[in-house]
Amino acid sequence: MSEYTAIGVLPRDLPACPVETTLKLIGNKWEVLVLRDLMPGTKRFGELKQSIGGISQKVLTSKLREMEADGLVERHVFAEVPPRVEYSLTPLGRTLKPVLDAMEQWGTAYKKRIAAGR
Repeated sequence: MSEYTAIGVLPRDLPACPVETTLKLIGNKWEVLVLRDLMPGTKRFGELKQSIGGISQKVLTSKLREMEADGLVERHVFAEVPPRVEYSLTPLGRTLKPVLDAMEQWGTAYKKRIAAGR
């Protein structure tokens, strides 16, 4: 019988290459931007949609569900009227901070290089 990981993924379903595994989880620009916006703390759906320019409600909902299934994002529903839903990173999702920091540093250096005319 196969053993699922804590996030419901069979280890045999993951790519052999660690880089490919990472890209499978956060290889889409929307996923990276969700991570960026949740890194400082919890946000409501509307706040995420507003801070991630150009994303549709349908795509944001889909990405949040995928990231929740992957164990990167937690969804908190409050029993209020009207209902309130908040999203935050799981401890696993927070471990991606060094990856995002490296992307930010590289992007900053690249922009400076291009501005200087290479």
